[in-house]
Formats: sequence, C-alpha cells, structure tokens
Amino acid sequence: MRATARDHTVAVAALLSAVALALVFAVALELVPGGTLPRPPEAVLAAVPHVNAALSLAAIVTISLGVRFVRRDEYGRHRAAMLVSTGLFATFLVLYLYRVAILGPTDFPGPAGVEQFLYLPILVVHVSLAVVCVPVVIYVLTLAATRPIGDLFDTRHARVGRIAASLWVISFTLGVLVYALLYHLY
Repeated sequence: MRATARDHTVAVAALLSAVALALVFAVALELVPGGTLPRPPEAVLAAVPHVNAALSLAAIVTISLGVRFVRRDEYGRHRAAMLVSTGLFATFLVLYLYRVAILGPTDFPGPAGVEQFLYLPILVVHVSLAVVCVPVVIYVLTLAATRPIGDLFDTRHARVGRIAASLWVISFTLGVLVYALLYHLY
C-alpha cells in the first residue's frame, strides 16, 4: 500500500483531497441534513467557535515551530510539529462542519457596511485559502508519509511545503479575524 502511494503520490493526494473537499462542500451547501446528526446541548454548540479559535491559534504556533525546526535541520521535531498541526486542523474541521451541519452558517451580526467591505472580503480570502490548502497540505503529507526523511530531499516536499505552511498560517490567521468579527467585535 505504501509503495503504491509513493509511486502515485499525486493521484493519492488528489483522491484524498477530492473526498475531503466533497465532504466540506456537502456540509457547506447544506446537503447533509443536520437532523440526522445527534444534537448536543446548546452550550456545546456555542463553545465550538471559541474552541476552534483556540485550535487555530495553536495551529499557527505549531506550523511556525515546524518551519523553524526544518530551518534548523531538526527534521524529527519538524515532523512532530506538522503532525500536531494536521491534528489541530482535523479537529477544527470536524467541529466546524458538525456545527454548520446542525446550525447552518453564522450570520454576520454587525453593520451592513462592515459586512460588505471588511467581513465578506476577509471571509472569501480565508475560505479560498482553506480550500487551496487542503490538496497542497495533503500532497505534502502524502510525500512525507510515503518516504523516509532522506528521500524527501529528492521530492517537491520542501518547495511545496513552504507554500503550504504560508497559506495555512494566513488562512488560520484570517479565520481568527473572522471569529473576532463575529463573536467579539459585533
């Protein structure tokens, strides 16, 4: 299995990305009926945005540490930091999709002008980067999961990884800004 994934990294990453994005879009477009999911207490649903903001901030830190570690040739620590980042993102995504499936998207509570000229542009860039990050991050992870560290130097892991880390941090940062606009500023 690992050899097949190594020999077909792009195809494996594309397949995993398609499945992940199909799930995200199915929930976002309300194709998943929220009534089929167990409904937790309202306090749990209300806590999800705050937990996700904390997960996003933690991911920004772990991605930044991962970049720092790889620059210092600390590959074991780099791998650990990036795996933690991936786990934080996966947890964020499960919680986010679960909440959206049950409650739908959150409406912006602030003034229409702020929504039109600040909130929506930030949200569009955040969501666009998040969608782009999925296949890029999955590709980099597939490369890393199917090869020993020494063999990664002969792949596009480092170059694509730099792009993935940059986009990931920007997306998480904009997500925290969206959270602040929705739950603290308005």
